[in-house]
Amino acid sequence: MKVLILRFSSIGDIILTTPVVRCIKTQLPNCELHYATKKSFKAIVATNPYIDKVHVLDQSLSVLIQALKTEEFDLIIDLHHNLRTAIIKFRLGVAAHSFNKLNIDKWLMVRFKWNRLPAQHIVDRYMETLQSLGVENDKKGLDYFIPSIDVVHETVLPTRYIAFVIGAKFATKRLPNHKIIAICQSIAMPIVLLGGKEDMDNATEIAAACGAHVINTCGQYNLNQSASIVQQAALVITHDTGLMHIAAAFQKKIISVWGNTIPDFGMYPYLPNETAPSIIIENKNLSCRPCSKIGYSRCPKGHFNCMEQISNASITAAVHSLL
Repeated sequence: MKVLILRFSSIGDIILTTPVVRCIKTQLPNCELHYATKKSFKAIVATNPYIDKVHVLDQSLSVLIQALKTEEFDLIIDLHHNLRTAIIKFRLGVAAHSFNKLNIDKWLMVRFKWNRLPAQHIVDRYMETLQSLGVENDKKGLDYFIPSIDVVHETVLPTRYIAFVIGAKFATKRLPNHKIIAICQSIAMPIVLLGGKEDMDNATEIAAACGAHVINTCGQYNLNQSASIVQQAALVITHDTGLMHIAAAFQKKIISVWGNTIPDFGMYPYLPNETAPSIIIENKNLSCRPCSKIGYSRCPKGHFNCMEQISNASITAAVHSLL
């Protein structure tokens, strides 16, 4: 059987599909497994040993479709379920199973705070698309494979450290600098700041205010190298972002801090069978939260209480409890 998985973005969402990839490959006899994603996310799946071939969407959807047509797939597993994937499924004309995104339930939660969301992780909902195939969740968690060239050598890192993922795609998912500084100042052990080039200015301010025990690596490493730093950390503090799911793939101790989004959307750290301890920090006492299923560049209400009212001490206490 020749199977195509569709998931175009983003980092965390793609990582959350890895149990589907592994379970299909290991449970369907003689399965040839292909994966289609955006070119910018190819590195996430390129070294996955359960994937036989990766197809990328660069600019033209029609070019991708023509390439996919030549493969003559038997089945499509659509884990993105948007207009692009609908066009692909129509043009390829083969059997398909599609993920239920629960968009109406999410909208009701955001707009009216009516919680009709299932008490279920998104990984388990991804796996439901495979029920008719007889493929079951092996409960082995997420996968992330770092190529040897991107492994950050331990000699450039502190002997034992906390990885603090300070970035997030949207500002409303990120702690303000003053709170990150206060948290870092309250922790004695080395802290490595992680983030992309867009986080460099914030990281410079945080590191300058905290002293030598805080090491700024933001913008210095690619995603796989940042994943290597996460893999070697004693503990990871993170926002609701892709590196949170990478930390879960490595079964690290995780403190996840939530702003305008909520764990109820099903995207919290996936650690089946309690393979590692995880602590969720969030402000549950706000009538305006969640204000979005994704995020904003600034708080719509202007107060940003979902992050501002989180106790710094609660995060420091979580660190001490896990270490």
